[in-house]
Amino acid sequence: MSTTGGFVPPHYPEQAPAPFTYSEWIKPDASSEGIKFDEGKLQWKLMPWEALEEVVKVLEFGAKKYAPDNWKKLDHLRDRAEQAAMRHLIAYMKKEDKDPETGLSHMAHLMCNALFLIWEELNGQANKETGKL
Repeated sequence: MSTTGGFVPPHYPEQAPAPFTYSEWIKPDASSEGIKFDEGKLQWKLMPWEALEEVVKVLEFGAKKYAPDNWKKLDHLRDRAEQAAMRHLIAYMKKEDKDPETGLSHMAHLMCNALFLIWEELNGQANKETGKL
């Protein structure tokens, strides 16, 4: 540290420029607002949370009926999730609003199965090695 109170980088004291103050260290165009570089990061604010809540209700129903995460243990998960998603899509297209067993939206069931399929894509290698697809 300099005796004048300015900042001197500790790793190059012999080559350090004349000490400068904290106010000189700040970018001259810095505003009173903070700066955070969020570019390229996931924008979770885009998620329609009300719709996602319906999907979670489907997951909770399944967890109570079978067990939490039971779907991860299914043989032939991909085929079964595709078939279930199609059944719910067809019911929705026939204007059936709610699944008769759960009373929940067919689209929430479809999205739940779509999430299972995405999970299988992301984790498929482990499932392929065990023969569970």
